[in-house]
Amino acid sequence: MTKSLLIILISCISTCAFSQVLTDTGDSYYSEEGGSIDAGNNHFSWGRDTTKNKRKDIPVGVHQWTVEERLGTIVEAENTDTAVHAFQFWNSTDGKNGEYTILGNLGSPRLSRVFFHRNEASQLIFIDPYNFFIGGLKDFRFSNTLSPLTNLAYHKVGNRVNGQERVRAYFASNIDKQSGIGFKLDYLYGRGYYNAQANSQFGGTVFGYYLGDRYNIHAWIDANHSKTSENGGIEDDIYITDPQSFPQSYTSKDIPTTLTDTWNRNDNQTYYLTHRFNIGSYHEIVLPDSLQPKVPEDSELLSQLTDSIQQILAADTVRQALVLDSLRTDWENNLVKPQEFIPVGAIIHTFQLDNLHHTYYSYDTPSGYYTNFFYGTLNNVHDQTNAMQIRNTLALALLEGFNKWAAMGVTLFATHQFRSFTLPEIGDTVYSRTYHEQDISVGGEISRTQGTLIHYNVNGEVVLLGEDVGQFQVDGKLNLNFPLGKKDTVSLEAHAYVKNLNPSFYFRHYHSQFEWWDNDLSDEFKTRIEGSLEVKRTRTKLTVGVENIKNYTYFGMRNTLTGTDSTSVLAADYSHSVAVRQKSGSVQVFMAALQQDFKLGPLHLDTEVTYQTSSDQSALPLPKLNLYGNLYLGFCIAHVLNVELGADCRYFTSYYAPDYSVAIGQYAVQDASNPRVKVGNYPVLSAYLNLHLKHCRVYGAVQHFNAGSGNMFWAPHYAMDPLTIHFGVSWNFFN
Repeated sequence: MTKSLLIILISCISTCAFSQVLTDTGDSYYSEEGGSIDAGNNHFSWGRDTTKNKRKDIPVGVHQWTVEERLGTIVEAENTDTAVHAFQFWNSTDGKNGEYTILGNLGSPRLSRVFFHRNEASQLIFIDPYNFFIGGLKDFRFSNTLSPLTNLAYHKVGNRVNGQERVRAYFASNIDKQSGIGFKLDYLYGRGYYNAQANSQFGGTVFGYYLGDRYNIHAWIDANHSKTSENGGIEDDIYITDPQSFPQSYTSKDIPTTLTDTWNRNDNQTYYLTHRFNIGSYHEIVLPDSLQPKVPEDSELLSQLTDSIQQILAADTVRQALVLDSLRTDWENNLVKPQEFIPVGAIIHTFQLDNLHHTYYSYDTPSGYYTNFFYGTLNNVHDQTNAMQIRNTLALALLEGFNKWAAMGVTLFATHQFRSFTLPEIGDTVYSRTYHEQDISVGGEISRTQGTLIHYNVNGEVVLLGEDVGQFQVDGKLNLNFPLGKKDTVSLEAHAYVKNLNPSFYFRHYHSQFEWWDNDLSDEFKTRIEGSLEVKRTRTKLTVGVENIKNYTYFGMRNTLTGTDSTSVLAADYSHSVAVRQKSGSVQVFMAALQQDFKLGPLHLDTEVTYQTSSDQSALPLPKLNLYGNLYLGFCIAHVLNVELGADCRYFTSYYAPDYSVAIGQYAVQDASNPRVKVGNYPVLSAYLNLHLKHCRVYGAVQHFNAGSGNMFWAPHYAMDPLTIHFGVSWNFFN
């Protein structure tokens, strides 16, 4: 399968590269690969004009944006397919700066160690840990291109036995200057360096848009399949922490794991549509004198007449003057004056449907591994649940900037949400029960996005009827940009919110063969204040934030000792269970992060230090420090080949990291009533070479070259991969 995918990828690259050699014979219209254009002014269409013998240059340029889910607001975005710096980290599951807890394998479930970077639990919590692969609408980029764009990427780690591979294809093309379509395909397969660790993920996305003056529409369909093999971690950490204690050496594949023949599987689909009708009028554009159209010369006006009439007028100057006056009047009357559409308001409708089918199955469950067993057969486990949510939002907006007094936009909206969940029930037999929930909410938003000095957005929503009645949230963001001297810019950003949230469905209800709960939970009440200061010239960014959470809701392990050693931390000495816990009172989290980049000629040093503390490490464990450093040489060869050659270090202080519950596929806080395991206080060192030539990016990397004995774990009993060799290539084609 992998070899076939590689052959297909190489064939595609060869074909597209050959096509580009034949057609790209000169400089493109844009000197930089990431050159942008306005979404409303792209006049390039599907193909090229082949009616002329003269070969034409292929225009290169792309403008990208994202879409906000609630109201379909367009947000400008960076073109990530042309990013040069740090391309070697693009395919790292633990994140660009190594801030995520993972299970070791490519595409494995993950959780950010930086609390302020975590997302709130969704109604489809089983796919939340897979946000490395399943980004969702907020991370998807729509594209407006000067010519059809194809991006092909391939990433490779290891060999056929333990290797990891990923193939990605992205295509975007304009239909005309106002509309475009495209798709994305993404396939990941990680065999894993430890036993029973393989996982595979496949995703497909199609999109389309139309951005007219009166009517706008974005359509987006996304489908993903993931299958994760669960091994429960290695049987004994001593294989990693003290390998010299064994009379023989072990490779990672020789180390026994707790589980085999056990999987979590998710199939999810999202159907999204947002469209709006803009209310406004056309206004004439006042052009400067230098651009004003000029009346043609008399000879040019007379040339429109037949030769016989021109001869008559040449002999009669009086009649010629009268005819010229008439021709000038006709030219002025037929002159098309430029106009622009100025929208005043908009009617907005947004539709979104999310569907999930989650399955947990096992054909070889060790006796005593689980504390509870409610029904079924131990060695033929097949837990499943379905979830669906449909959301419709209708909004009325008064748009910003239609006159000098409209300094901000104002939007009012109403939302109806329907949710359904299917869980097993036990009666005379095991049967399925469907839970239905509905909410009706109203809200509003004020925002300012135009101008350069100040931008802000404040939105609020309250649920009036339904399951979540009384739930509300107010969220505000502020951005200030002002010059500091002649060559510097200082940016100040502030973010604050107040939220009163009903915990999502699966915190309140979940039924399976090993886990079962129906909880009556209180609302979570959250307040956050966060601010950042960024100085462009000195490459400095400081972020400080504090959050208070009342009734903090989380998953926690609830293990029972089955062995005789009460000090043991081995998974085999305990039976396993997980429960939903809610912290009475409040938990406070403080965070301060400093990003500082240095440059001396070709030598660069990028650093990031994040300090955080939790007032209750039992309910919300966090490492005190997350550190990242990247030292590299950045230079250009022959003015065309950009090179980055360097090494990086990732480190976090030791703490009682969350455990991982295979039964629900979620990270869960370790059980404080039993001995716990600390992870961290171990640096991960890597070296890399990153190359960029025109539209092609290539990297090679040696990750974790300091592998050896030590506390090299991401999570309890989940060891880091040993030294691995990474390779990747990404190529953009415009044709």
